[in-house]
Amino acid sequence: MSITRRHFIASAAALDAAASSELFAMSPNPTPDLILVNGKFATLDRANPQADAVAIQDGRFVGVGTRQDIMKLAGTQTRVIDLNGRRAIPGLIDSHMHIIRGGLNYNMELRWDGVRSLADAMRMLRDQVARTPAPQWVRVVGGFTEHQFAEKRLPTIEELNAVAPDTPVFILHLYDRAILNGAALRAVGYTKDAPNPPGGEIVHDKAGNPTGLLLAKPNATILYATLAKGPKLPPEYQKNSTRHFMREVNRLGVTGVIDAGGGYQNYPEDYNIIEELHKEGHLTVRLAYNLFTQKPKEELSDFKTWTSTVKPGQGDDLYRHNGAGEMLVYTAADFEDFRVERPDMAPSMEADLEPVIRLLAEKRWPWRLHATYDQTITRALDVYEKVAKDIPFNGLNWFFDHAETISDRNIDRIAALGGGIAVQHRMAYQGEYFVERYGARAAEATPPVKKMLERGVKVGAGTDATRVASYNPWVSLYWLTTGKTVGGMSMYPQANLLDRETALRLWTEANTWFSSEEGKKGQIKVGQLADLAVLSADYYSVPGDDIQDITSVLTVLGGKVVYGDSEFGKHSPDIPPAMPDWSPARHGSQYQPRPQAQARTLALNTACGCASSCGVHGHAHAKAWTSSVPTSDESTFWGALGCSCWAF
Repeated sequence: MSITRRHFIASAAALDAAASSELFAMSPNPTPDLILVNGKFATLDRANPQADAVAIQDGRFVGVGTRQDIMKLAGTQTRVIDLNGRRAIPGLIDSHMHIIRGGLNYNMELRWDGVRSLADAMRMLRDQVARTPAPQWVRVVGGFTEHQFAEKRLPTIEELNAVAPDTPVFILHLYDRAILNGAALRAVGYTKDAPNPPGGEIVHDKAGNPTGLLLAKPNATILYATLAKGPKLPPEYQKNSTRHFMREVNRLGVTGVIDAGGGYQNYPEDYNIIEELHKEGHLTVRLAYNLFTQKPKEELSDFKTWTSTVKPGQGDDLYRHNGAGEMLVYTAADFEDFRVERPDMAPSMEADLEPVIRLLAEKRWPWRLHATYDQTITRALDVYEKVAKDIPFNGLNWFFDHAETISDRNIDRIAALGGGIAVQHRMAYQGEYFVERYGARAAEATPPVKKMLERGVKVGAGTDATRVASYNPWVSLYWLTTGKTVGGMSMYPQANLLDRETALRLWTEANTWFSSEEGKKGQIKVGQLADLAVLSADYYSVPGDDIQDITSVLTVLGGKVVYGDSEFGKHSPDIPPAMPDWSPARHGSQYQPRPQAQARTLALNTACGCASSCGVHGHAHAKAWTSSVPTSDESTFWGALGCSCWAF
């Protein structure tokens, strides 16, 4: 779907009528704390789909409509921000991220998310090695794939040893492998005589010496266990690190996250940092957390303990408990390395899973289950249907995560039980491997998102960041609407793609079902929590490939600005510098836009002057400056940059 200037003007009469009803629905004392005007608001409220101004009071929208009507509500203390014609959307919600674990480690990690050449990645690595003191490591932990690099390959161990002869370097690539330099091998104690640990292979050369390559066979245990051997940040640094990770996702327009738990993320110990930040008022995303079992063969014991001490929904609108998973029992969790054959779940899967599902259903705990393959989903649904005969699932928001190869039959079974599916953009990072193993035809509906929606299943979108895919929601939206991988390979035919508004709903309104918060957020609508993002480019009109480069220039959570950039940088709250002083987060370790996107943004910031006035001379300068940057449509380019007067 593309909302054009003509469409916007044509809807003015309907907008006025809808705005009136929105204004009357406000609170008895309607003097707003904040008014945003001159925006192109995609509200995702079907009764009032577009607006050019909103009013916010006490953390909620109290008016959504025309500038003329909204400004009548302003009081002497109301703060007014002009959005300069930019597109605004509801704050994005990630239905599957590991933000708690990711936050504890973010300041230690060099991120290759979005980096488009191995040469640039190695330059970043070399610079970080020079900054990193002993005995610290340099870690690149997921968020990238070799296919995004122009060279279409990973670094060799020899290249790592050349840039880091003495500093341990650990590079995690998806779920399939890790590459360690010689210093890292010494640090973790992998020698010629070291046996393969459970769940992996230490690759040796002909002489029997470890090469530095670790392979995930039959699962990723070796990768995560090796990573866990590295130094950790002290608690005060972990708090700082978590704040910087939240700031980074705010930069991309994210205001809500459902944390899916994770391996080596113990409850309650590893939740102390996020809970302290909540108490101190430093959370800048709304966080709903799931509890992920930690001990093989003791899963039922874990959930018996937790269901007696924690209740779903316990907490507040910023930090709340969400249920169980994504690991429920170890024998029911498959492994999505498409470079190897599909794993078969253990024969004991059903016997292990059934008592846990019975307990959760009895206690009315929502749950989620990691399941990549249709075969795993079939066996899980056999258990679910058996339990549901005795304990109806009505009112329980349970769902599968991932479901890349789910069949039509199992989609229908989920719909019949009232369940959902949370999809992530893992195929954008592993699509090439899937096609290599299963063929292009098999990849055309992997996962079959459009069919899930057509058959009435609740569907939401997320990233599964940070150790596999990137935390960037715009890569997901690019993948859902273009069918392309980050390496540029087209996977899906047009019939299997989502239109832009449907995809955006999966990142906003639809995701509220997965945290049992329907009607509370996800739309720009009177009465809902005032979370929104003002975009660097217009999502509805930019060329499809450019969706992945969008960021937020103003992110608002509960009516408070939590991030500002470009002309809104002055509104951005201060945050302490990243700790420690050698942290990659101090040196541009964040999602990297493609070079042409950087050029266009620089052109706007240095020449266009759209922040306050869109002068013709500024446009002419910027047009000349970017004459070498390809774009399919000149007016689309300038409109996407947020210029409200591009028709010069």
